[in-house]
Amino acid sequence: MRLIAAALLLTLGGCSLIPKPDVNITEAQVNPLSETMRSLQSKPGPKYPIPVAVYSFRDQTGQYKPQANVSSFSTAVTQGATSMLVQTLLDTGWFTPVEREGLQNLLTERKFIDKQKKTDGLPVMANARLLLEGGIISYETNTSTGGAGVEYYGIGASEMYREDQVTIYLRAVDVHSGKVLMSVNTTKRVMSQEMRAGLFRFTSLNRLAEAEIGFTTNEPVQFCVQQAIEVAVAELIEKGIRHGYWSASQTAPGSQQLEQEG
Repeated sequence: MRLIAAALLLTLGGCSLIPKPDVNITEAQVNPLSETMRSLQSKPGPKYPIPVAVYSFRDQTGQYKPQANVSSFSTAVTQGATSMLVQTLLDTGWFTPVEREGLQNLLTERKFIDKQKKTDGLPVMANARLLLEGGIISYETNTSTGGAGVEYYGIGASEMYREDQVTIYLRAVDVHSGKVLMSVNTTKRVMSQEMRAGLFRFTSLNRLAEAEIGFTTNEPVQFCVQQAIEVAVAELIEKGIRHGYWSASQTAPGSQQLEQEG
């Protein structure tokens, strides 16, 4: 019996070394900047912020959350990718997004103001120089699975993992000519992990000792989509610099069709 108790304590003690998530109720907080955004903001900014429009950047996968033996109508990826993209464009400092997703709401409010003030009209709305299109084009589940475990004399521990994958495409279209200037695609892996340890032994003919401890961690899909969008925007900026569409503030003036015409 002492041997079993010692083994149980050892099993539980070993699991205590595994970092467990904080299960306490916490207050809402502002999401911190990612490494991609901090690196981008530390570099020289644009000579002229580029006005861009995003009408829609949506989920094009049509997939629902995978659940065993259950019909799920919850989507596998976020439906708010347009808001994520606009926020990322603002954070970079390279772009000035103009409102297009809620364009009808904006036009309605402008009509109300015109009627109330009885003016000749509001100032002309800002136009965009670039149109950003694309979306979430793929979400693949179980691209990689595996695990490891050991059990002896009713005492065991195991670890399993699963890997999903989300892919987005982002392209920049010249509003004046309609040409697709650049297109980038990024992929982010979504990791899930489960770790457990337990004891299962008969201490006598009619007595059974059983204990189990474990936890799972699932990387939030929306954060993975956010990271993929940030990497895509950063790559779009770098491609634009390499192709001469725009330049950073500390570089010599060169071919800057978009900046000068915008």
